[in-house]
Amino acid sequence: MRFLVITFFLIFFCPPLFSQPAFSGDIKEEPFTFIGMTLEDVFNRFGMPRTVYVARGEEHWQDDVVFVYNEGEFYIFRNRVWKVGLNSVFGINTGDVRAVALLVLGDRVRDEGDFILYNIPGGGWPVTLRINFLAGRVSAIFVFRPDFQ
Repeated sequence: MRFLVITFFLIFFCPPLFSQPAFSGDIKEEPFTFIGMTLEDVFNRFGMPRTVYVARGEEHWQDDVVFVYNEGEFYIFRNRVWKVGLNSVFGINTGDVRAVALLVLGDRVRDEGDFILYNIPGGGWPVTLRINFLAGRVSAIFVFRPDFQ
């Protein structure tokens, strides 16, 4: 009887102790809606950026203009946001240990060693979440269109 009471309590009142899907459904939540915004959309929604800089790619055509806001760093290519750098997503924050990201994102993660990739379902184009690690901790979080790399 005691076993049944404990089991009932664990099932209905305790958070799951196994990985959970981080996102299901369409891309209707920030920061995923930032991808594809035009410059006009960005300015209308966030105003002027705090700062602007250029991110150099390996090839000259890979250079991006980056607008820095409190919400994140918006990487612009040809008048559209194609990548956003974030401090937090799905409750995963920069500085968290690797295990937190793996637990939150679940089985659909592609582990690439120094970073993990997670494809976001829905939307008009492919969107990927990339979490970089340094010394076992989250060092950077990006949401981007993989077809723009």
